[in-house]
Amino acid sequence: MKKQKLPKLWCPKTLGCVSTMNHLQCILRAQRRLRWGPVASVYWLLLRTHRTHSSSSGATCPSVEGPQEDGAQKDFSSRLATGPTFQHFLRSAAGLQETLSSPDEEDSPPYLTVDELLGRQKKVYLETYGCQMNVNDTEIAWSILQKSGYLRTKNLQEADVILLVTCSIREKAEQTIWNRLHQLKVLKTKRPRSRGPLKIGILGCMAERLKEEILNREKMVDILAGPDAYRDLPRLLAVAESGQQAANVLLSLEETYADVMPVRTSPSATSAFVSIMRGCDNMCSYCIVPFTRGRERSRPVTSILEEVRKLSEQGLKEVTLLGQNVNSFRDNSEVQFNNAVSTNLSRGFSTNYKTKQGGLRFAHLLDQVSRIDPEMRIRFTSPHPKDFPDEVLQLIHERDNICKQIHLPAQSGSSRVLEAMRRGYSREAYVELIHHIREFIPGVSLSSDFIAGFCGETEEDHLQTVSLLQEVQYNMGFLFSYSMRQKTRAYHRLKDDVPQEVKLRRLEELITVFREEATKANKTFVGRPQLVLVEGLSKRSATDLCGRNDGNLKVIFPDVEMEDVTNSGLRVRAQPGDYVLVMITSASSQTLKGHVLCRTTLKDSSAYC
Repeated sequence: MKKQKLPKLWCPKTLGCVSTMNHLQCILRAQRRLRWGPVASVYWLLLRTHRTHSSSSGATCPSVEGPQEDGAQKDFSSRLATGPTFQHFLRSAAGLQETLSSPDEEDSPPYLTVDELLGRQKKVYLETYGCQMNVNDTEIAWSILQKSGYLRTKNLQEADVILLVTCSIREKAEQTIWNRLHQLKVLKTKRPRSRGPLKIGILGCMAERLKEEILNREKMVDILAGPDAYRDLPRLLAVAESGQQAANVLLSLEETYADVMPVRTSPSATSAFVSIMRGCDNMCSYCIVPFTRGRERSRPVTSILEEVRKLSEQGLKEVTLLGQNVNSFRDNSEVQFNNAVSTNLSRGFSTNYKTKQGGLRFAHLLDQVSRIDPEMRIRFTSPHPKDFPDEVLQLIHERDNICKQIHLPAQSGSSRVLEAMRRGYSREAYVELIHHIREFIPGVSLSSDFIAGFCGETEEDHLQTVSLLQEVQYNMGFLFSYSMRQKTRAYHRLKDDVPQEVKLRRLEELITVFREEATKANKTFVGRPQLVLVEGLSKRSATDLCGRNDGNLKVIFPDVEMEDVTNSGLRVRAQPGDYVLVMITSASSQTLKGHVLCRTTLKDSSAYC
């Protein structure tokens, strides 16, 4: 495309006479005269950012044809004195914040009409890969698209738009997406012309990490949207309609989607995920998350409580608070709490960043959320072990509706490897925290994450991880072999020197030991009643129901009539969303089995459990 010569919009000599903000109006004027295409969106964003000041400024805009001559003879000091001051920009920022807080004042880009941004009932098919955060991202993306006039379909063949919400945590996760794109390429090429071209989009972490490669490798992906760009989906799809590829993978220091109410993708579900924060500041040497999801920022407490209340009104019985580092939550949106004391860390733990001050912390949020509905279970994931001060543990112990289950990612049982991972603790500090939690919360269920074959891991390091599994006896575990990711500290500073066959052998050994120890831990439930939230029919038997106990273990039991303790003499069958008491008769590393006793409530069950 032939490059256009940009006009000279202003001269440095006129700096004192012309407001910096008003130059943005001049940029847009020049853009309209020259009809710049691809760069128009940049000017649009700049203009929206500074519109508040531009409308109130008394300075005039220099002509596009040439600079004004006023003030040309002034020396630098006088020109500087008449220019904007620091307080000028502070006032502008305050006005800007007020303007941007209103979602109803969104403008369409100058190169797209409002009508072109509408979905016109095009059908969208969404596929989700990876963690619970991606499930929540899918619900956010769909909420935005639904508001723009798109329809949702579960039939891939009738879709006009296919969006994959992706994961980049390991190479295998990305390879799954590449394989899926090959399958979708066939669907795209065989689509009848009468239906219009099929649009395919990559959303989430993989879009952020592999942006150029995705757009260039297959030449079949139409849009890319990073984790902080879902609000831009209607515009990206509108641009793609013209036959161009469209991408927005900018990370944000502020985006939390606090004003977007997620549309639950499974209306019959009994539980829901609620995102309370995004990003991560821990910078563990193996982890790609800070580079694909950005820095930590938390939603305002008020917006979280509003979402949980609405879920309670809809009849949901369980909410999981989500975040990459969920228990480092810090709401700084209310100024009066920004001078609070420093963060309390778990004993023997440290951070890779300067200790943060102020804000409403996770203990406050957990307290407020648990008060909304005493019959709604509260869980949270994924936490970091460093952020478990006693006030959080005390809340879990006291509140019946906060589940007595804690995910405590260890990653390794070797202090040497933990230091290389930049985890901020030693094996000894981690084990001490385990003992402290079990003293605070008797009967707590524990789960963890482990990585086999990290950079420089020796056989002795591996055996220390094996011994940690044996010592702690986790109820659940998530174990993987190490997969080096570009951009991480390990990629730049360490050597991926453990052979793949050794990684896989060590992983198998860890899995074997975990299953043995988890079976022992779960057998302690045999002969004891467990409160189970019913989810529905068992996948393996049409005559059984399944649900989860307080420790998040799957429980299988027969679908039979039972007594309802809230209605004496009434016999009922359990339905999804009911609480039932189940007497456990057998246990494995992953599942509990038993026979049902009665239907009850969370409050009434405390007399039995």
